[in-house]
Amino acid sequence: MSTSALPTIDPERTALLAMDFQNGIVPIAPDSDALVERVKGAIADVRAAGGTIGYVRVAFTEDDWAAVPETNKTFSAVAAAKLMHHEDAATQVDARIAPENGDIVVRKIRFGSGSTTDLHQQLRERGIDTLILAGISTGGVVLSTLNEAADRDYRVYVLSDGVADPDPEIHRVLVEKVFPSRAHLLDTAALRDLLRSA
Repeated sequence: MSTSALPTIDPERTALLAMDFQNGIVPIAPDSDALVERVKGAIADVRAAGGTIGYVRVAFTEDDWAAVPETNKTFSAVAAAKLMHHEDAATQVDARIAPENGDIVVRKIRFGSGSTTDLHQQLRERGIDTLILAGISTGGVVLSTLNEAADRDYRVYVLSDGVADPDPEIHRVLVEKVFPSRAHLLDTAALRDLLRSA
């Protein structure tokens, strides 16, 4: 994947968001071990360049479950089944890419990374205007976060080999047909090259 057509990255104004890489979600991704290793490498590259790493996980308190209205098709079912409690092992970030001191970590209770968190406030406080998205699933957190980030005027990159979906057709259509109009696509190797040239 060529980096010549991509805008340059200023690491100090850039955050890589690792979204929903948690114990209860990683196993649904095709070839999940390889996916986590690729994202682990991208995290290391962004850290080494001086960029910010952000972690987003989906997890609920008892009050969160109680507040989900029945009109919400997906999350009313999650609440009714009392799934994804914030203290459960299933909601903890995969230990292979665990957060470090100084990273951004937010807990969300809907699909998108920002709608139920203070993520955008934390990004603004750090002067970040560029996001690199990695996550599971392509049709869930990645799509929702990308749309919101585009609407908020971030420069957005999607890590094409750092996103995955249990449905390969949903993944393909989004990455090939939908995302290119809203974000720059690059793989982990191209990201490394782009950071080296920063």
